[in-house]
Amino acid sequence: MAQTTPNHTQTVSGWAAHDSSGKITPYVFKRRENGPDDVTIEILYCGICHTDLHHVRNDWGITMYPVVPGHEITGLVTKVGTNVTRFKRGDRVGVGCLAASCLECEFCKSSQENYCDQIQFTYNGIFWDGSITYGGYSKLLVADQRYVVRVPENLPMDAVAPMLCAGITVYSPMKDTKMLDSPGKKLGIIGLGGLGHVAVKFAKAFDLHVTIISTSPSKEKEAKERLGVDHFIVSSDPKQMKAGKRSLDFLLDTVSANHSLGHYLELLKVNGTMVIVGAPEKPMELPSFPLIFGKRTVKGSMTGGMKETQEMMDVCGKKNITCDIEVVKPDQINEALDRLAKNDVRYRFVIDIAAVSQNL
Repeated sequence: MAQTTPNHTQTVSGWAAHDSSGKITPYVFKRRENGPDDVTIEILYCGICHTDLHHVRNDWGITMYPVVPGHEITGLVTKVGTNVTRFKRGDRVGVGCLAASCLECEFCKSSQENYCDQIQFTYNGIFWDGSITYGGYSKLLVADQRYVVRVPENLPMDAVAPMLCAGITVYSPMKDTKMLDSPGKKLGIIGLGGLGHVAVKFAKAFDLHVTIISTSPSKEKEAKERLGVDHFIVSSDPKQMKAGKRSLDFLLDTVSANHSLGHYLELLKVNGTMVIVGAPEKPMELPSFPLIFGKRTVKGSMTGGMKETQEMMDVCGKKNITCDIEVVKPDQINEALDRLAKNDVRYRFVIDIAAVSQNL
């Protein structure tokens, strides 16, 4: 493992955290030269994901400093390798969480690269050449064409950036559980944040009946009036939770805060399915009775494969689905991360990489 190899000759400006304080500062580093299967991308925008916050602060104990975060990347192709056939200079493209996989296992061969046990991520991973990967908080990225998707022409590059993580994270389990083929079925979404609001948009686009389950009564008006949610349950209200018992076909749990699953499971019908996409730091409490007496299923889901990610992006283009965002300049990254830690964003921060910074 090394930060660079002799092939890393391109000098790139970016922003990195150097210790567990999580403070982001300017950082100049090297990227590899564009190889035969690579595309070089001028980064225009990069979303700020909750995963970035965990990595810069080393909450999970796996950060390799300095870390350049960012896996919600959109930009323009500036160079293509000799083997590249899917992209050309000037193309609008995106890069999400994946940077490399083994290419040989059953999951890689079935377009489920995200479940390859040798998967390496866009940042804080180890690329095929042994170098540490650096993410989208930077002005340029070199990516293998297999992990790049095309961005539809009608979608704004800033508001579509978070779809490369938040979007595919909710789209994949909705497709896997046949939610997207079940118009009229009832979906409950736990949490109305970065993931939750995108799940609402997909669900409404595919004619599902949507219930938001939230600890924040203040979100009900926006959920119903602006996002078109059909029903809203305040999870801390026992009467509302009891009234919703056995009313939902599916539950999508997007919450990253620590919480028990028991009383949420009671909202599912018999044979209902809960999919967990949020990642709390502590183990979840999972009582047995709601599972046994309701013949219910609890499963997890992690982002999506590359074929599915392109499919998701095409659906976004067809149905005009993007994230609700707040754009920040690079000198506002630390402020944005602090606000994200407090859930003070509606609903995702996106960095305008080319914006002029004053203090950072």
